Amino acid sequence: MADVLVYVDHMDGAVRKPTLELLTLARRIGHPVAVHLGPGGADAAKILAEYGAVKVLTSDAAEFSDYSVVPKVDALQAAYDAVSPAAVLVPSSAEGKEIAGRLAVRIGSGIITDAVDLENGDDGPIATQSVFAAAFTTKSRVSKGTPVITVKPNSAAPEVAPAAGTVEELAVSFSEAATGTKVTVRTSRGSSGRPELTEAAIVVSGGRGVNGAENFVVIEALADSLGAAVGASRAAVDAGWYPHANQVGQTGKSVSPQLYIAAGISGAIQHRAGMQTSKTIVAINKDEEAPIFELVDYGVIGDLFDVVPALTGEVETRKS
Repeated sequence: MADVLVYVDHMDGAVRKPTLELLTLARRIGHPVAVHLGPGGADAAKILAEYGAVKVLTSDAAEFSDYSVVPKVDALQAAYDAVSPAAVLVPSSAEGKEIAGRLAVRIGSGIITDAVDLENGDDGPIATQSVFAAAFTTKSRVSKGTPVITVKPNSAAPEVAPAAGTVEELAVSFSEAATGTKVTVRTSRGSSGRPELTEAAIVVSGGRGVNGAENFVVIEALADSLGAAVGASRAAVDAGWYPHANQVGQTGKSVSPQLYIAAGISGAIQHRAGMQTSKTIVAINKDEEAPIFELVDYGVIGDLFDVVPALTGEVETRKS
């Protein structure tokens, strides 16, 4: 089997869960070769090897943190030239999609975004995608060049498969465009102690039915009891009840957790587009005609202010 490049998403060297999912998927179509850019490559190689990386290409240069995106594209292109892979896999974050798109243009290849599964085909890797606001599932493949594929978080459960994880230094020559956009200021985002919304295995979201910013404590309590992330509908965000960073939907973030709980959300197409690929969906709404009930696995018709606290209490009881 041929090598498959996997772009490593990390925070100060700590490998994030979507990368472990990519390594798991990469093993279905080839031998994973991880590309770690920035500090901590040698330490990260241990966990990358644990999840199947046969080789880890590392490069640590100031350009990766001082400038925006292009230096990382330069490095991934260098890895592509060195390995000649069968495919390149990148997490489907905002930055990941930009890196993947720029790389595909440079190497003259097709790109597939927001894949939720991968398999080997006679003519190369086949990606499963959810399209048209997740209303349809398609299988696609790139017909020209080496496939560059971005994969949604939570598309696969990370599976341990120890491999060599040989660490090699990646030689990178930065292009003139690499220094075109300089990062001048960074502001740390305050930590809520909850999982990252797009990576969380469980998401609890509130909508118009929450009826006020002060009432989101009910949603947060359930989320905290489940170890979940908190989401919000566009209506709740537009009303100023919850930060835009937590918006789930077509104009917010797309999530695909194992469990999605929607409380007080009607289920407009804008919201459905961001959560419809969730593995199990539970809706709580007092309007039995709410569109959200058309796509749920479990629906509860009732007042969220009665149902959600009761559910939180039951979760806490079973945990104790």
